[in-house]
Amino acid sequence: MNQSNRPRVQFITSSGTIIVELYPDKAPLTVENFLTYIHDHFYDNTVFHRVIASFIIQGGGFETGMIQKATRAPIRNEAKHALLNARGTIAMARLPDDPHSAAAQFFINVRDNDDVLDFSEETPEGWGYCAFGKVIDGMPVVERITSVVNSTIGQHQNVPTREVVVEKAEMLS
Repeated sequence: MNQSNRPRVQFITSSGTIIVELYPDKAPLTVENFLTYIHDHFYDNTVFHRVIASFIIQGGGFETGMIQKATRAPIRNEAKHALLNARGTIAMARLPDDPHSAAAQFFINVRDNDDVLDFSEETPEGWGYCAFGKVIDGMPVVERITSVVNSTIGQHQNVPTREVVVEKAEMLS
């Protein structure tokens, strides 16, 4: 699939705009799942609820006020054939002990995390986290988000004290 045919999604956030290009040739089920959430406007008015400056920014699961959103059923992990978790890639978040638990939450890698997040036959768990696209515009916005002050809210760690809101997430033509 050439670059011009790849779907692109724009996140308009309270910190600026991020545009990601998706790779259905690498992770077809994951991209289809993600685009369904986009078409349903699921990500509108959600927050980046987990920010670790030298690691990732994570969103897609909570509305403003840290109210968790209900999701559809989880999907099968496609990390084995997906992109590497390199700086600027977008990947599906999942439970650490369940490789097939990704539903709506995603993260953007702030640094190269392939050594800890990619599929590997050499590790006991092996599954990794499915990277299915990359930021093509807006990495300065991602970097700006990493500078927010964090705290712990209930059981959630690394939560920004000032909400970073995804005001709108939409397909680009």
